[in-house]
Amino acid sequence: MQTKMSSSATKPAFLFLCTGNSARSVLAEFLFRSLAGDRFRVESAGSHPTGRVNPHALSVLQNTYGIDASAARSKRIDELPHEPFAAVVTLCDSAAAHCPVWPYPAARAHWPFPDPAAVEGTAEEKEKAFRDVAQALEERFRRLLALPLENFFDRLRLEQELHRLAS
Repeated sequence: MQTKMSSSATKPAFLFLCTGNSARSVLAEFLFRSLAGDRFRVESAGSHPTGRVNPHALSVLQNTYGIDASAARSKRIDELPHEPFAAVVTLCDSAAAHCPVWPYPAARAHWPFPDPAAVEGTAEEKEKAFRDVAQALEERFRRLLALPLENFFDRLRLEQELHRLAS
């Protein structure tokens, strides 16, 4: 008799990391989850979380994409489940300094994005900075999700695709 694997065990898991886990990584988590449906497990975290999700991130997710991210929270990397991740993508604008490091095996990529939370200016200018990051992430995610599902179970192939999408 064959034992069927649980659906969570068969889903590739993606982790999006950033310093504060309040803007870029939250946008990535909720956008990827929305675009991918239930095909993937998706998480985000930060090395130095701010403790709150930036309201502009929530606004862009809701008003631009119709995504309710009211359950989003800024969390530390050590709060994550110890289940394996197929891919870990860092989103800091610099891979140095406090950009988190995931110490476990996974396909890895660095997609540098400027921190929209650091933008100075009017509320409209700040919102635009968040929208710009979200739109760039959406474009990459759509290209990534067009890949055959078997690519997500091959670490080397997945890492190559993630690096290709970084440019």
